[in-house]
Amino acid sequence: MSIEELREDELIRRLKGRAGPDAVLFHTVFCGTCKLAERMLDIVQTAGTAVPIHKVNINYAPGLRDEWKISSVPCLVLLNGGKPVRFEYTMRSVDYLYGLLKELEASSPAQED
Repeated sequence: MSIEELREDELIRRLKGRAGPDAVLFHTVFCGTCKLAERMLDIVQTAGTAVPIHKVNINYAPGLRDEWKISSVPCLVLLNGGKPVRFEYTMRSVDYLYGLLKELEASSPAQED
């Protein structure tokens, strides 16, 4: 599995009217820490989470960058119902990221159906 890369407009379309959880990794192409964060999230995705994970190159997402006040990369934005609920700038470990996504999954009303 690999994390799906979206353009800013594609992400906005997907999040519009969304009830469930999502995670978006903001990155840049030449950021080594971003590549490590992506690899860690690949492992989390493989381990099993119902939270869709996407990635967006922050250089091509000025609208979301400004609206959400993203200050650096990598930045993992956790969303519920298409709205940001947490911004994580420190990718501590695979276990930590897995826990964040499981917590988001459990807190989502869409998961209660």
